[in-house]
Amino acid sequence: MKLEGLHHITMITADAQATVDFYAGTLGLRLVKKTVNFDQPDAYHLYFGDERGAPGSILTWFEFPGAARGRAGIGMIHRLQLGVGSEAALDFWAGRLPDAGRGERSLRLEDPDGLALELVVAADGNPPLRAEHPEIPAEHAITGLEGARAYSAFAPVEEGVLTQVLGFTHEGGGEYRLQGEERHFHWAYDPAPAVAGRQGAGTVHHIAWASRDEDHLAWQQRLRDADGYVTDVRDRDYFKAIYFREPRGVLFEIATLSPGFATDEDPEHLGEALRLPAQHEHLREQLERALTPIANPRARAARVA
Repeated sequence: MKLEGLHHITMITADAQATVDFYAGTLGLRLVKKTVNFDQPDAYHLYFGDERGAPGSILTWFEFPGAARGRAGIGMIHRLQLGVGSEAALDFWAGRLPDAGRGERSLRLEDPDGLALELVVAADGNPPLRAEHPEIPAEHAITGLEGARAYSAFAPVEEGVLTQVLGFTHEGGGEYRLQGEERHFHWAYDPAPAVAGRQGAGTVHHIAWASRDEDHLAWQQRLRDADGYVTDVRDRDYFKAIYFREPRGVLFEIATLSPGFATDEDPEHLGEALRLPAQHEHLREQLERALTPIANPRARAARVA
């Protein structure tokens, strides 16, 4: 039994439209699902990824309009790493993102809420997961999520829950690798800053690891056997999920690979209509009045074409 790499990462935004414009417009990801928060249905939950919404490509956001900007601190993820195919792709993105800082093999930037991002050359085996965008050549498109870095008080010390329970490989210091059958993910702990963290816009809410459907309940039991607190199984329509905090404080999720994002929409039209969890469908008229409409850059581009 092994985890299959990353499933998704979920953040908080203060402005859904600005998030859509940046990730679906500037970065060229596909808006693959427009739905609402299961626990707070008057808040959007937006999913972005490759053309088919494959695990390993997915970034999601809860929108809380006007939320104060947060700050990453101990027990929080502070940087996401997105893959590109080559040094030439970094050159392309440096031109498209003039405020980004160029490193030897990476490009660092912030999204509209201040979330730290890093474009890195993905050269160690992940199959590319690309979206299509008229302004972004396929060879330069983002190829999926490569890694994430969190703050910890014990950054260089091996975390046994990762290596002994979840199957990560410790690569020395604060560096880890989760290797699935097809994809891998780089996870790391960095020394925590002195200032306390604060959840808010521009911060990461949780990170989700991918599980084969048939292994999901076994992961829940394995965590319980390791004396961890893990939730019951939550049906998120597009996957089933369990949640727990790893010892350094980061909220982890283990999510199933199916049924996927095409379960309630045609694959050609992902993200175009507001989809509601079955438990909130009776609120559709109310929610459609309350939620601010979102303009999808892909839809605008199609109309122009």
